[in-house]
Amino acid sequence: MNPEDQSPVPSPCISLCKMSNDTGLCEGCLRTIDEIVAWSSADDAFKRQVWAAIRRREQDLPFDD
Repeated sequence: MNPEDQSPVPSPCISLCKMSNDTGLCEGCLRTIDEIVAWSSADDAFKRQVWAAIRRREQDLPFDD
């Protein structure tokens, strides 16, 4: 089951907390600082929206060939 389909919605944090200056996203979980700060008090609907954004961001990740 995908994390975004669970209830309660689990955090995408993988304890690799480093904000990228280039993207403004955490290099571990691909969230913005605003999403990270809001997470602990957010409802499941917000958390699912963040997970959807993470899935879109994952598709845009550059990979070395």
